[in-house]
Amino acid sequence: MNQPDVTTTVDIAIANAARLLYNAETITDLALMERLERLADSWISIAEFLHERGKS
Repeated sequence: MNQPDVTTTVDIAIANAARLLYNAETITDLALMERLERLADSWISIAEFLHERGKS
């Protein structure tokens, strides 16, 4: 089974984080904004993990 390219996967994770942060800036519900920011942080953590794993 072929594994996806780590760089592509990291790029997708970062794109997901960016999309969530962009959407968080366009809403006025503070609680929802905070949830979107936490979710974006999770995607950034995933990208960092995948990047580190790809270096080894």
